[in-house]
Amino acid sequence: MSMQGLVILGFVLFCLGLFGVLARRNFIVILLSIELMFAAAGVNFIAFSGLWHDLTGQVFTVFLIAVAAGEAAIGLGLLIALFRLKHSANIDDASELKG
Repeated sequence: MSMQGLVILGFVLFCLGLFGVLARRNFIVILLSIELMFAAAGVNFIAFSGLWHDLTGQVFTVFLIAVAAGEAAIGLGLLIALFRLKHSANIDDASELKG
């Protein structure tokens, strides 16, 4: 795939993720949308790493995968707490989880 195709793919993935975060109220959909945004950043890191023949973008992508895994674990923990308290995955109900 060409450099231009990879950048367009990253842009489309990021826009889909941003739309999901802004338009949805379901906590699971918002978490998946954030994962899409992380994937878009990873695609762009890999694309530019290949363009400049440098491994820095690939190293950043490995760290990005680790951050995404941590975000998923914390997000699922918050989702379980929200569901136990409200029996709903609606993000508007999460205001009661404030300490």
